Amino acid sequence: MNNAGDRLIAALSLPRYQHVKQISLEFAQDIDDDHLEVIKSKCLGSLQDLESLNLNGCQKISDKGIEAITSCCLKLKVFSIYWNVRATDEGVKHLVKNCKYIVDLNFSGCKHLSDKSLQLVSDNYPELESLNLTRCVKMTDSGLQQVFVKCSFLQSLNLYALSSFTDEAYKKISVLSHLKLLDLCGAQNLSDDGLSCIAKCKKLVSLNLTWCVRVTDVGVIAIAESCTSLEFLSLFGIVGVTDKCLEALSKSCANTMTTLDVNGCIGIK
Repeated sequence: MNNAGDRLIAALSLPRYQHVKQISLEFAQDIDDDHLEVIKSKCLGSLQDLESLNLNGCQKISDKGIEAITSCCLKLKVFSIYWNVRATDEGVKHLVKNCKYIVDLNFSGCKHLSDKSLQLVSDNYPELESLNLTRCVKMTDSGLQQVFVKCSFLQSLNLYALSSFTDEAYKKISVLSHLKLLDLCGAQNLSDDGLSCIAKCKKLVSLNLTWCVRVTDVGVIAIAESCTSLEFLSLFGIVGVTDKCLEALSKSCANTMTTLDVNGCIGIK
């Protein structure tokens, strides 16, 4: 999107955009902190009803820009900054200070965010419904547990490509009684013990265990016996599962399962 920043400023100056509720600037590479500062100073009134802001791939935006734009959007519910390598915990601090009604957060690829961000999120957004932490590599078990304990309304949790989390992180995940979607692709330190804890989230509909290489039949059978509403399950690349887990899945999830991926599961015949 060329000249996205200038075009956005021009649009928000028009009367017909005085009550805009959704803005997507996904991969608008030219938009930067200065644009957001101008919006704050000249277009504040236009964003008072904004509920959804997508800044995915806007890599010129830093904590300064996050502070500026979120100060205009007090009713914001959905905030997405996928693949932002400038954002830090300070940016999240501005977010939680300015926007009190967030229910959907996408921090995917924000590699500088740490447990401090998770603490800020868990302390300020107890009604959070969706959280994407894909490739947030600085986060640890203790930070994730804070989310489990304090954000008990989570329905969707994406932990794709986060091999740092261990079974310890999942000991308190059963608190998430509303959880429906869980993506653990690449969770190489997840074993059957952790998966048995995850099995207590009985409303799970979608579970991605791709390349969770320490998992065996024991963990998958625990999932099958407890999560009887599963529609999607990926066991892609798990060599430790056999036909035994398929038998358990067929008994418990046959009426709901629509997608089962067992590619690369060499123990399944």
